[in-house]
Amino acid sequence: MGSKKKSKPGRSKKKPKTSADQALALDYVRAWAHPTPPEPSAADADADDFLPVQVARGGDVLFELHSHSNHSDGFLSPSALVERAHRNGVKVLALTDHDTMAGIPEAVLAASKFGIRIIPGVEISALYNPREVAGAGEPVHILAYYGTCGPSKSDELYSMLLNIRDGRYLRAKNMLAKLNKLKVPIKWEHITKIAGEGVAPGRLHVARAMVEAGYVENVRQAFNKYLGDDGPAYARGSEPFAEAVVQLISRTGGISALAHPWSLKNPDAITRSLKSAGFNAMEVYRSDGKVDGFSELADKYGLLKVGGSDFHGRGGKDESDIGTVKLAITTLCGFLKVARPIWSSAMKNILLKFAEEPSSANLGNILKFGGLTNAEDFSSTNTGTDVVDFCLSSWSSNDDMEDVEREEVRLKLAHYAAEQLHQLH
Repeated sequence: MGSKKKSKPGRSKKKPKTSADQALALDYVRAWAHPTPPEPSAADADADDFLPVQVARGGDVLFELHSHSNHSDGFLSPSALVERAHRNGVKVLALTDHDTMAGIPEAVLAASKFGIRIIPGVEISALYNPREVAGAGEPVHILAYYGTCGPSKSDELYSMLLNIRDGRYLRAKNMLAKLNKLKVPIKWEHITKIAGEGVAPGRLHVARAMVEAGYVENVRQAFNKYLGDDGPAYARGSEPFAEAVVQLISRTGGISALAHPWSLKNPDAITRSLKSAGFNAMEVYRSDGKVDGFSELADKYGLLKVGGSDFHGRGGKDESDIGTVKLAITTLCGFLKVARPIWSSAMKNILLKFAEEPSSANLGNILKFGGLTNAEDFSSTNTGTDVVDFCLSSWSSNDDMEDVEREEVRLKLAHYAAEQLHQLH
């Protein structure tokens, strides 16, 4: 595994003829991907002038399923990331920062200006460690994709992410200590300045500090010589076991995918273990083509095949630009057909939880990724029905919930309102 084909990602070498199945798949994906038309503005008046021809004409829908902002180790703000994605013709963007979803609300607001749909995501740091094999553990990154309303049981997910981020601070300090012993002294203040306020430092921040201090020529050299998984300055944080991460993603209404499996030492064993935990997908496609062996590995374990640019915005010839992995429409259709029922169930659970307990905290969970700037308008529990009606009409994924499910939520809220009225009298 590891050698690269020259074929385009997600496509066969011979261009297939348009079939009825492909036409249906395209219609299905388009109907889901295109939300309410973007608000016109002077800045966007000439937007079509730089859109790819196929986007302007409503052709294949371009998904970007792996990207990072400056809320983790990316260089661009969520708004700037969305704008770049728009320029590159992306219509559906998953923001998958490392161990945080803090950038999603800003991305949603920015995306509303361009008609882009945001998939709330996160790339979770984990550890695969088969207990029967001593010393065989290795770091694993697992992508989680959620519906428009985000994760259900969000407190459980955010607690895990917070624990991982706290561990990243200790991990970074351990890496600095090891670098110091290697006669490569880096100041902690330098790392935190690069990372930014409130951002848990990662290896990329350490690598950038090493470049700025003149110890290495570039980030790649920092990883190859010091910070790689087998490097002399590598350190682990407080990552949970990979199986536990997959199970948590499933419990919270998400789709799980193994990120860049070609970087793993034991991809087959890891995939087998994660599949038994409820795994959904694997990255198979990247901008330079399919990676030999991983499409077959996904087939072996019955996994969805996905891919993305893993864009960080650092620049340079070594990084793929956002939107450069063009997944086949049948691949996207398969992904959505698995994901949408899961996201629908999560949406229903979030709304029902609010219906049963219309607290400010549960209201916040509903509105967090909704792109609202006036959430205080819904602060009163007496407007519970209005909240749900607003969400169901404004969330572009409201077609994921059946009419009978929406009515169930409304009835529960009506029952709550009647109880409140009875108590007042």
